[in-house]
Amino acid sequence: MERRAQAAEALLARSSGQDALTYAIRAAELYMTAAGEATDKSDAARLRRKCRELIAHAEKLKATAQSHPAPQPDILRRASRLHGNDFPPWHGRPSDDEFALRSGTAQFRDDAAFPLSATQAENFAGWKRPTELFQLDATHEDTTDESTMMQLTDHCDLVQDITTDCSVVASLSAAAKVLVGKHAVLASIMNPYDHAKGRPKLSPSGKYVLRMNFNGCSRRVVIDDTLPASRTNRALFVIDRRNPRLLWPALLEKAYLKVRGGYDFPGSNSGTDLWVLTGWIPEQLFLQREDFDLDETWERIKAAHESHDVVLTLGTGRISTEEEQLMGLIGEHCYAVEDLALTADGARNLLIKNPWCDAPLMTGIGRFDSRGAEKKNTTWMAIEDVAQHFESMYLNWNPGLFAHRQDRHFAWDIPPKYLGGSVVQNPQFSISSATGGTVWVLVSRHFVDAELEIARNRHGTMAAVARQLGFMSILAFDNGGIRVQVSDGATYRGPYVDSPQTLARLETAPGRWYTLVVDQHEFPLSSYTFTLSIFSHAELTVRDAEERMSCFNDQLGSWGRRTAGGNPSCPTYYQNPQYELSLAKVSPLSILLSTGSSDVHVHVDLVWARGQRVSTVQVKDLVASSGEYRRGCAVAEVPELEAGNYTMVCSTFDAGQTADFAVRVASMVPVSLNPIAADGAGRLRTPLGTFRLSEGDEKSRISLHASWLTRASVSVRSVLPPGAEDGGRQASSLMVRLSVVQGHGPAQETVAVSSNGDFQDPVTAIRTPEFDIDPATAQKAGLWLVVECIGTHQTAWVIDGEVLSDSPVQAGAWEPS
Repeated sequence: MERRAQAAEALLARSSGQDALTYAIRAAELYMTAAGEATDKSDAARLRRKCRELIAHAEKLKATAQSHPAPQPDILRRASRLHGNDFPPWHGRPSDDEFALRSGTAQFRDDAAFPLSATQAENFAGWKRPTELFQLDATHEDTTDESTMMQLTDHCDLVQDITTDCSVVASLSAAAKVLVGKHAVLASIMNPYDHAKGRPKLSPSGKYVLRMNFNGCSRRVVIDDTLPASRTNRALFVIDRRNPRLLWPALLEKAYLKVRGGYDFPGSNSGTDLWVLTGWIPEQLFLQREDFDLDETWERIKAAHESHDVVLTLGTGRISTEEEQLMGLIGEHCYAVEDLALTADGARNLLIKNPWCDAPLMTGIGRFDSRGAEKKNTTWMAIEDVAQHFESMYLNWNPGLFAHRQDRHFAWDIPPKYLGGSVVQNPQFSISSATGGTVWVLVSRHFVDAELEIARNRHGTMAAVARQLGFMSILAFDNGGIRVQVSDGATYRGPYVDSPQTLARLETAPGRWYTLVVDQHEFPLSSYTFTLSIFSHAELTVRDAEERMSCFNDQLGSWGRRTAGGNPSCPTYYQNPQYELSLAKVSPLSILLSTGSSDVHVHVDLVWARGQRVSTVQVKDLVASSGEYRRGCAVAEVPELEAGNYTMVCSTFDAGQTADFAVRVASMVPVSLNPIAADGAGRLRTPLGTFRLSEGDEKSRISLHASWLTRASVSVRSVLPPGAEDGGRQASSLMVRLSVVQGHGPAQETVAVSSNGDFQDPVTAIRTPEFDIDPATAQKAGLWLVVECIGTHQTAWVIDGEVLSDSPVQAGAWEPS
């Protein structure tokens, strides 16, 4: 009962909300029952104390649930601190009074640090306010001209110079029609804002408050209006070439760069940038994938672009200097898509803009067309050429397209490497809709300082940095909403992306429960926090995925030099790690074997062997098997296992492969799992010497003696002699049996026999059960180990073996029997 209580407590540690409260109450009840069943007073007192602690914890969870809709704000509060700055959750638009300049007070100054890159620092002339930046004559009547600095138009020409934030400027360029057009998203972002005139206000105090979406919620980002001035003609912030005094894009850029750590921006992607800037749902399409559907993509983006419900940007991968010069593209760079058009001849074109102010002309790309492009760094390009020359397309979708949204915030301690082949410790959720339909699942990893440091200390390309930060994906299973242990059987398997966000678009059936699994590859940090956002047209139920079992037993092990025995066809199979598995009541059982060595194929067998070490495995001996050897992890399941003792064998396909592993046994009743000592552990080994079994030999023997009564067993194996061809094994049908006999003639008695008297293939090790060597009997009647052979063979086999005993044993010489 205590095991069941501990299992419920383990589920509590991985849960939140109502699920956590349910598990806390369940664990308390189980501990109370266990205390009533305890025979030892100290154990009973300990169990009652655990029960009281869990009851108190349940009361806290209940109180938290009443004062907060969910216990998840703790994660949101922890995620508010970045780079020494606080970004609290958004609690409503600030009043205009917050931006007033009081008599006798100086303008607002933000004390946050905004680091510059080395190149930026060389051009830096100080932090200056708009009046200093945009006017030589401070008395000019336009120094506070709001219509000039805050005008809204979707025809601005935003460009970057030496600030390495091409993704941000591309995002602002592509989103112009969304920020200032139909949806007027900027009105919900910038403060102060003149809603009557439909544009941001100039802040008298120089203070601006922006609403940005990151680390699980909308957050308050405060900046002042100082911008990095340049001592040269190189710009250090985003500018509009049509109106160099346009201020709001630079303020939006500054607020975003404050979130991401400064103007020495190590890089991002435009999907992430627009998610933070606007809260629009990011989707990344990999244009070079074989399953990329160009026609479907065009239909999706064309309709949404016309209704201003999607923002499109593009990204290149690594390309050579020669390719850059030939095509006019820049490697690892972001581009804005400012328009879409279908020509009279049916050509599907995108208007692409390079946000770099000194952008090369994209003249080397297929059917490019600069006609009708109003800006010198834009060009029309057929979607076929886009798919050929760009690596990714980023789509940011209007969340207003969905009637329902749910957010779940969670923390994840990344599993140890030896569990890397499984998903048993991954966050898992289940979803269901009464009506079914389209469901979008977005997983967003929260920004942390440690990742910024990794990116800043990069060596090599942006792709190399992305690899250092790891990859993540979403898996979906149509399995009733229960937890899964491995990724096999997923109905949806998303790409592993290096972005902090990844999206899955799912179609669900009415009333069915699905399991969602967050997966990762090579995350460098030990723990992370995330937000799971689920968008749907109909109401959706979301909860933690259900665990089928209540009892778990975890063991760590390894295949070493002496224990990596390989698969059952290997003569060293018996050396593999083995465990005695015992349960007192009938129960379903699941065994997970996992290793962090991705190149190792593993397998697990459950054998009828009463918890004793086995040397070979035959089909008739198997209770359950994980099937074919599988890379990284394997699962064996028994729908109903009778009470008793069993032997579990963990093996790799190839002998000699060394690796650490974890084995996890899940059941509905407590299961004990104990390592079985290695063959001969703690016993004396007496070699038998080798002899050649030539064709025609049927029986040979060797005498055994001891000085005093001792317990022993014999292990014999056969190998090809030096110089023999491998084909000798295939040509042989030789079978061997071992017997330990005493006495002569009719009085001869069999003391022990291998494999219950059956003949075995000598490729595998052959063993006798344990037997006693009595010195008096062995001296008087004689005691021999007999090797019997049947069948034919074309090669002389070498027989080798040893006696394992508690006391010294003497072996004679091989002789015909």
